[in-house]
Amino acid sequence: MFNKRTKIKELLSAEITGQEAIVMGWVRTFRNNQFIALNDGSCNQNLQVVASLGLLDDETLKRITTGASLKVIGELVPSLGKGQSVELKATSIEILGDCDPEKYPLQLKNRPSLEYLREIAHLRFRTNTFGAVFRIRHSLAYAVHKFFNDKGFVYLHTPIITSSDAEGAGEMFRVTTLPFDNAPRNEDGNINFKEDFFGKSTNLTVSGQLEGELAAMALSDIYTFGPTFRAENSNTTRHLAEFWMIEPEMAFYDIEDNMNLAEEFIKYIIQYAMDNNRDDLEFLAQRLLDEEKQLPQDKRSELGLIEKLEFVVSNAFERITYTEAINILLESPTYKKKKFKYEVQWGIDLQSEHERYLVEKHFKKPVIVTGYPAAIKAFYMRMNEDGNTVAAMDILAPGIGEIVGGSQREERLDKLIERMNKMHVPVDEMQWYLDTRRFGSVPHAGFGLGFERMVQFVTGMTNIRDVIPFARTPKNCEF
Repeated sequence: MFNKRTKIKELLSAEITGQEAIVMGWVRTFRNNQFIALNDGSCNQNLQVVASLGLLDDETLKRITTGASLKVIGELVPSLGKGQSVELKATSIEILGDCDPEKYPLQLKNRPSLEYLREIAHLRFRTNTFGAVFRIRHSLAYAVHKFFNDKGFVYLHTPIITSSDAEGAGEMFRVTTLPFDNAPRNEDGNINFKEDFFGKSTNLTVSGQLEGELAAMALSDIYTFGPTFRAENSNTTRHLAEFWMIEPEMAFYDIEDNMNLAEEFIKYIIQYAMDNNRDDLEFLAQRLLDEEKQLPQDKRSELGLIEKLEFVVSNAFERITYTEAINILLESPTYKKKKFKYEVQWGIDLQSEHERYLVEKHFKKPVIVTGYPAAIKAFYMRMNEDGNTVAAMDILAPGIGEIVGGSQREERLDKLIERMNKMHVPVDEMQWYLDTRRFGSVPHAGFGLGFERMVQFVTGMTNIRDVIPFARTPKNCEF
């Protein structure tokens, strides 16, 4: 069997010497025609391979370059060098794949910027930074499933192609097989979608929530975890056109139950990453520290990355109403000195600068804001008794602002229809959704967590394009 190998992470953690091992990986450095730093992606640490003088001929030595892939057989021995306890004394080195050093863009002597690495995203996994980021992303994804599975939730696969718009935003990617240059049209000039593949207008999903509610009305507790799409022309460090969403829906939950679950969930997955990716987090924490040294003192984080995560896990989230949030902003020195870019008044949709002021300057911890004005929230959110606000909740996190959005859903059929009419949501097309309120309706709630924003928060990366393998953004769909 070819792939009879041991991963480098396992060898370095076991620290066992005197046995034969087979390793395979990519060359990071090759010094003095003798010392090879080999990495296989299982961790950021390299295994030092020692090729004794005379083991390899000159032609083979020339082929051991940064980026080349090797299969090495040898004996694990105690290391005399700094930074590792064991090294591999090679008895056999086979070159699996050559790498032209004149063309390979990842050379240690000229560390590429994150901007450049986005342009070669097919190779950036080989860097320490992105190796750490995507191992942490994996752990967080696993923790998501473990958390809900252990609580008895059912994992539901909701459709990627849909005819509904859960958010009412209208910023959707159209799905069609109709010809662009000669689409069939009705008498009024509009496109005749009856001739399309599905016989109606369809789009890529912006949320699996509505379908999730249908399942929750029978299975009690469900969650979705899949890709969602927004055709929003936002070129920012926190927006993507394609991203992953985690959306639990729970029957017999009110808004407080919803907040409690969301807070427990966030703390759980962060703790899981801290328990299982300590080395990667420490690497990224040092990277962030080095990066912030270039910033003015007032722009630097008060807590290091790991200290921030520990603080979030060990402290209760602050809970305030939207009205209280507005009052805090109005009384803030930032507002009084007119340093907010966007206006502050009751009824606005909080902007990122407002959210970050609340969590980073005022409370200095994650904040859950509830009781938003009905006019700025979706039709399915439960109307509060005051008739002006809805039972919505957003969780705001340091560094990125909103990380979770959720609500208690409107379970009263008459109230839901009234709200849909007011917001011009087509009632006739949503009868399947209204049936959940006609036949055994119950109080229920749910929330959505943007997975990339959570990965951004845990890794300390400042641009959301650096926490997804291949970013989809306006005018950018490479690879």
